[in-house]
Amino acid sequence: MEGQDEVSAREQHFHSQVRESTICFLLFAILYVLSYFIITRYKRKSDEQEDEDAVVNRISLFLSTFTLAVSAGAVLLLPFSIISNEILLAFPQNYYIQWLNGSLIHGLWNLASLFSNLCLFVLMPFAFFFLESEGFAGLKKGIRARILETLVMLLLLALLILGIVWVASALIDSDAANLWEFYLPYLYSCISLMGCLLLLLCTPVGLSRMFTVMGQLLVKPAILEDLDEQIYMITLEEEALQRRLHGLSSSAEYNVMELEQELENVKTLKTKLERRKKASAWERNLVYPAVMVLLLIETSISVLLVACNILCLLVDETAMPKGTRGPGIGSASLSTFGFVGAALEIILIFYLMVSSVVGFYSLRVFGNFTPKKDDTTMTKIIGNCVSILVLSSALPVMSRTLGITRFDLLGDFGRFNWLGNFYIVLSYNLLFAIVTTLCLIRKFTSAVREELFKALGLHKLHLSDTSRDSETTKPSANGHQKAL
Repeated sequence: MEGQDEVSAREQHFHSQVRESTICFLLFAILYVLSYFIITRYKRKSDEQEDEDAVVNRISLFLSTFTLAVSAGAVLLLPFSIISNEILLAFPQNYYIQWLNGSLIHGLWNLASLFSNLCLFVLMPFAFFFLESEGFAGLKKGIRARILETLVMLLLLALLILGIVWVASALIDSDAANLWEFYLPYLYSCISLMGCLLLLLCTPVGLSRMFTVMGQLLVKPAILEDLDEQIYMITLEEEALQRRLHGLSSSAEYNVMELEQELENVKTLKTKLERRKKASAWERNLVYPAVMVLLLIETSISVLLVACNILCLLVDETAMPKGTRGPGIGSASLSTFGFVGAALEIILIFYLMVSSVVGFYSLRVFGNFTPKKDDTTMTKIIGNCVSILVLSSALPVMSRTLGITRFDLLGDFGRFNWLGNFYIVLSYNLLFAIVTTLCLIRKFTSAVREELFKALGLHKLHLSDTSRDSETTKPSANGHQKAL
């Protein structure tokens, strides 16, 4: 009987491993297909040649798609774990959800950590060096020569990173003589800390920028505005630009390019005005205010949760991200309000991720990284994939550090050294709350500041950059801003 029980246990273990592997493969296949369609939407069509460069671009495209799929998996990791915990609590004995268990969740966390580091340290550097390689001088040109040069560059990069981490670990911990015991954990901790710092920089900016972005996507209420008059004025300006464009000679190439760009801006603004005019009353007067109020509520809840987490850190040691481990998955709800609280946590996590991406592309430092439809080079696609990977990999750590969720970090995500430092975690929470509050205050007081600058005669000094968020201004041919 004991032998039969042992064989049955082995069979069950084997079937569970096969089932979990199949589920992971299907989930990743779906993410890979979606990532492929996203990248091909932005990839420059002129990069599609029929020669050696075409093979290199195709390999870089597949590696970038793999990285973007891993990034999407890292974003969905924490929400999927939270909702799985609530489902197991609600239906503990349901036969159709037996595949959803703690072993599957832990496996997904470990795979996300493994693939994130694989993409960050191996695949993306290989794709970049492979794309830029030409082969060593004296060797026959071809794919093999480019692969050889790429491998040599990867080896040199690995030695460089190894030396930097060895020096840093020696400065911090002089007793860490055995580098192999400290190298990978320390390197993971540094990368996660850099990702969280990048999120700390991008998320507050994105939270304030989201109001402008949604305002550009939705139709604003036409309060004290005459849309017919504005459309009439913009039509006259469009006709004037077309006459000027047709009157210039072909030798004045610089002026022609400027006028074409200005004409394109005028046509874009005219399209927006016509869309506002055609929009229904409920879309103008109900959807826009509702979305703005919803954004304000989500942002306020995020700041309040961070403030509560700061108080918990001061009085309770278990509030630390690297504190005591709670019950297993499906044992107890980690939210005070049960399923409703878990749904709110998931919404806030997605909201923070979208805000961080918006804030990342809103920063002037990363403004050139913004992808354009059918006009993005493979080099820029690789840079975007690496940036999204760093942000998405740090999202679970940031969500747990800020107290957005109480779900414990599983796998290698919970082994970062800096998560056990009270002062780093507390400072991170304080900085996030302060910077987010200042960004929101600056956003909602921009109109008042503009009026004060005009009243004091300081508007000519360009002390405010609210023109970036304005929809009624556009660049003119002489480089100045011209309002309708």
